[in-house]
Amino acid sequence: MNTYKNIRFINLFIRFTIVFFIVIMLFKLAIGFFRFEGIDGLNNEYFVDGKWQPFIQLQVVMSLAYGLFIAIYYKFIKK
Repeated sequence: MNTYKNIRFINLFIRFTIVFFIVIMLFKLAIGFFRFEGIDGLNNEYFVDGKWQPFIQLQVVMSLAYGLFIAIYYKFIKK
């Protein structure tokens, strides 16, 4: 039996969204750390002169889409 069927949809959505946001943020920062040669390169690429806003917006949109899709899948589709 699917254990997610008894949990409210909004709780599933929030759980999956937050977890994915944290994972994708850490992954993107780790990749950027090596790609842009350390903290200084990472700072210049992602966080200087308002560049942090598109960086965060992309992660938020991806997390919301993922959370919605997975919550729908586990709540309504998976048996």
